[in-house]
Amino acid sequence: MEVGKKAPAFTLIDDTGAKVSLKDFKGQKVVIYFYPKDSTPGCTTEACDFRDNHPEFEKLNTVVLGISKDSQKSHQRFKEKNNLPFRLLVDEEIEVVQKYGVWQEKKMAGRTYMGIVRSTFIIDENGKIEKIYPKVKVKGHIDDILEYLKESK
Repeated sequence: MEVGKKAPAFTLIDDTGAKVSLKDFKGQKVVIYFYPKDSTPGCTTEACDFRDNHPEFEKLNTVVLGISKDSQKSHQRFKEKNNLPFRLLVDEEIEVVQKYGVWQEKKMAGRTYMGIVRSTFIIDENGKIEKIYPKVKVKGHIDDILEYLKESK
């Protein structure tokens, strides 16, 4: 993945079962955040940070999409429980996470496994990658994104 390149196209279903394609948002900026798992502490904090700042994203004509490999039902529960105002997309086949290069080897408790590395991409109004945040730390991440979006206006 490289800044300035066309973002990989995709069509996934969201938490309601509706199809969502990246091309649906032409003319708007899109923040795509990839996260490991619904209802885990870090992912809940990150989702709630996006929720709490959602009006700011709307003012900046920016759509927020969360993507993980969790099921539609899992996304529905997670979204309802945390009152999330943005769409969560289902990538159970890990096609999109692989296209964006966020399906990587991870290590925890002496164990190595494949999983989603928390990452965020800002896609510009023309579908090009504008900014990449790899290996995101949740604390302060939303502030960094909003600051960048305001400066790039």
